[in-house]
Order: sequence, then C-alpha cells, then structure tokens
Amino acid sequence: MVTTHVEVGEADVNQRPGKVVNDLSIQVATVNGSGSQTANLVLLRAIFQMGIPVSGKNLFPSNIAGLPTWFTIRASQHGYIARRQDSEYLVAMNPETAEEDARTLKAGAVCIYDERLNLNRLRDDVTFYSVPFDQLVAPVCPEAKLRKLVRNMIYDGVLAYLLNIPMEEIHTGLRKQFKKKAKAAELNFAAAQVGYDYAAKNFRKADPYCLEPMNATRGKILIDGNSAAALGCMFAGVTVVTWYPITPSSSLCETLIEYMKRYRVDKETGKATFAIVQAEDELAALGMALGAGWAGARSMTSTSGPGVSLMAEFVGFGYYVELPAVIFDIQRVGPSTGLPTRTAQGDILKNALLSHGDTKHPMFLPCSVGECFSMAVEAFDLAEEVQTPVFVMSDLDLGMNTWMSDPFEYPEKPLKRGKILSAEDCRRLGGFQRYKDVDGDGVGYRTLPGTPERLAGWFARGSGHNEKAIYSERPEVYAANVDRLVHKFDTARKLLPGPVIQEGAARDVGIIAYGTSHWAVVEALDQLQREHGIETGYCRLRAYPFAAAVRDFIHRYDHVYVVDQNRDLPPEQR
Repeated sequence: MVTTHVEVGEADVNQRPGKVVNDLSIQVATVNGSGSQTANLVLLRAIFQMGIPVSGKNLFPSNIAGLPTWFTIRASQHGYIARRQDSEYLVAMNPETAEEDARTLKAGAVCIYDERLNLNRLRDDVTFYSVPFDQLVAPVCPEAKLRKLVRNMIYDGVLAYLLNIPMEEIHTGLRKQFKKKAKAAELNFAAAQVGYDYAAKNFRKADPYCLEPMNATRGKILIDGNSAAALGCMFAGVTVVTWYPITPSSSLCETLIEYMKRYRVDKETGKATFAIVQAEDELAALGMALGAGWAGARSMTSTSGPGVSLMAEFVGFGYYVELPAVIFDIQRVGPSTGLPTRTAQGDILKNALLSHGDTKHPMFLPCSVGECFSMAVEAFDLAEEVQTPVFVMSDLDLGMNTWMSDPFEYPEKPLKRGKILSAEDCRRLGGFQRYKDVDGDGVGYRTLPGTPERLAGWFARGSGHNEKAIYSERPEVYAANVDRLVHKFDTARKLLPGPVIQEGAARDVGIIAYGTSHWAVVEALDQLQREHGIETGYCRLRAYPFAAAVRDFIHRYDHVYVVDQNRDLPPEQR
C-alpha cells in the first residue's frame, strides 16, 4: 500500500523519472442515474482538447437508475482506441462493486475512491487515494438534491491534478457540455476545482502515469455513431422516418428528429417538409417505410436485433416487390431480449438472408463514425438504385459511444434515384413492364404514384407476379423472376464498397474483420509484429455481398481467422 496523504507541490507531477506519458486507461465505476455521464464526457473532452487521441466506452445496465455502470476512457499517443482489458486508473464510487473493481486492477495501478468505502487496505501493490466527496461537495452545492449529480465532478478535479490535465480544459469541456446553461457549468466547475485543490494539498503522486499535450487531435471532432448516421440521413435526403424505440438505436431517430425540426422546415410557410412516425411496433415501422419508398420518398427506420426479427416478413416483402428503404440495425447482444446495453455483431448472418424463401439483402458494415455518415448516404442511393431494402449494420459500441473523427466530407455527388420513369417516358415507350430486365442488370424500371399517365400504373404485390406485375403462379414465370433478383443482387455487389486490404510479403496468416472489431484487430496486428515478429495480412469487410477480392484474399493465405463479436461461427465457416 502506498501512502498518499502528504502535502506536495504541483511541480512534482512533471519532475518524476520513469513517467508513462499519454498511454493509460481510466475506469470510472459509479451507479446508473447518478449523473456521472457529465463528468465522464467532460473528462474525455478535456483530454481530447489536450491534443491526445482518446476514446470513451460506456458500459451501462438496462435500467434507469440504481445498477452498476462503468465508463472507460483510453488515452493513447499511438491512436489506439479499442477498449483495453486492464486500466491504470480506477475511480471507485459504487459500494456494490468497489472491492471487485479494485481487485481486478493490475499491479502498479491507481485507485481513487470515496472515503466511505475504506479500500486502502485492500492491496499493497496499488496506490489508493481517498477522497471525502460528501464533505467537499456540501459547501459548493448547498442544494441537497443536486449534490449527488455535482459530486462526480470532484473526481474530474482529482484526476486533473494527478494526471496533469489543465483545469481550463475541464472548464472548456463543461461549457461545451452545458452550452447555454452557464450556471450549471460554473457550479460543476466549482466542484471540479474543489477536487483539484484537495488533491494538490493532500496527495503525493506515487504513480508514473501522466498526460502531456500533443497535437494529434487538431481539426478533429467528437461524436457518437448514431448522431453521425443521423447526419448522413439528412445529407442523403431522407424525408420519411418511421421507427419504434429500442436500445441502442433510439438515439439515432431521436437525434434525426432534432435535426429535421431544425433544417427540414419550409422557410416561407414554416411547415415541416418531412414526416416522422413512431409506429406501434417494428413491423409496422418497416411497413410504413416501404410504403413511403413505393411513393417515391427516401425512407428509413432504425432498430436492433429483436426489432429486426419482427421485421422479417416485411423485409421479404420489400425484397420481392422491390421497394427501397434503409434499415439501420444498431446491434446488441441476443438472443431474445438478451443484454440490451451490451454490444455485439450477432445480426450479420440473420440480416443477410432475413425472411422466408430465397432472399438476400445488401449490407453496409461501418467501422467508424465517419463511415456511419458516409455509408448512410450510400445506403439511400443503393436502395433506390437496386430497389430493395438495404441494411446499415452498426452496433451499440459504435452507435452510443463517443468517438474521435476527422470532420465529415460534404457529399458533392448528386443523389442517385435509380430507374424512375416519367409520364413522358411512359408515353414514348408505349407503357412499361415493371419487372422486365431491360438493361441486363436485373433492375427493372419503376414509376411513382401520381405519375400523370394511364400506362404508368402497376400493382405492388407480394404474391407471384410476372414482368408486368400481374399475378401469376406459372413456375417458369416464378423461376425467371427469382433468377433476375439473384442477378440484381450481383449488381448490388458491384455498387457496394469493396474491402480494405493491407498485406506484405508473408502469406501464413490472414485476418478478416468488420465493424468495430477493426479497432482491436489493428492494435493486435501491430502487437504481433512488434512483439513476436509475425506479419499478417488484413482484410476489412465494408459491405455484403462480398467482392471477389475477399475470396482472392482467403486463397492467398495458409491460415485465415475471422475476428468478430459472436460466440459461434456460422455453419459454413466451421
């Protein structure tokens, strides 16, 4: 056990030999609903403002308040942003988990704890800093009901002292967090300052970890994946949003509602130029989205695993009738209700073949908030180009956590509406056959309701139909139709982004990953090269169906490993 309560000057922080600079993880263990998220996000932003690459992961329970929650902040001078197994710093605020959290720390780590928990005799190989949170917060916040929220800022101040974070960065982070609520920002900063002053007076820093300014975040932004996807939908021209709330996708539509109310209002009339409907369930939500797509709107819904399961019937309908819609699946742990607030990648295989019968669906596989934005735009284009439901496969980690990113690029290319015939086109052609493969790519031409031409009408039916959209049960007609749909799926393959492949001369080990698994793989491959001299090839999937380059990659390596967030491999990969 390391003694910590000794008066020491602030200069000592930067005068220790053997410092570990800008390479640490901080885990904050609190209780859900205690207001810790503000303190955690402010701390994250303060480190980001120091120019240090940073990432934040929130591990929270599926209730409103009262259960344990953990927030991990990783600072890495090398830019690694995956969640690490170990943490160098623990802030223990939850009596229920404090001892277990402290016991899992590696030797040489640091634990800041509420003095009521009395952890300082728990281990001899960890530095413990005891903080009287209740005593310190009382003078700062006379209003008792606010104290449990404000007291968390005290550990921001303590960490600022111990890790050399300028208090001005904490202050700036608070002003950003509270925006126009200046009084709230100043109240919270006062609590942080009390924590800083207490640490400066009472603690001798005995650990080697510290943060020092860098220049690695200039021009970058902090944003969560759901907000990035919502922005992408705006730039993609979405006008109809139909949804049913489900964790972890709800914030995507909630954010989109805010954006659309701000930017999708007619300046002259003040009327909304969009429609947002909270449906009675997920099946109804997708039905509405498909109906809007049939009518010519750019439409979408967002959901997660259980919701996708409910949507299966309408996904098959959209595939067979050939209607455009975009479905954002923010994946979580299943099966059934599963773990609603934990991340996973368990919907990939299900969504690829979702619904009964022979169905196949295009999927985008974003790994970053930047791709949440750009692939949202691409998904709306693809849905209309190939006239089918298109999935964007995010997950809880990407969707709900805060990520560092370059600013998003404005999509300069015009929107791709696909094959839509006007009344003039119909008259010139003498009509049209909705499901006829005119161009040899499997994609027919469509008209939109209201097209002023009697030859423009067609009936959207989920039962058997011929090229003219007329009911048919003839086997040769059915076979020709589904064969064309397979051909259309191959057309989608050519329009989707191909894999990102990195490889050298070695051909022993190849790694395949997708989505947020990418960030752990990048770090692991560097570690294999640095510590073991093992050179690997890496193929990051960005979409399904896979490009031919994926098969070529597999054939080039003696051993190929697929890294994802699932327990079981699909049967065809065993």
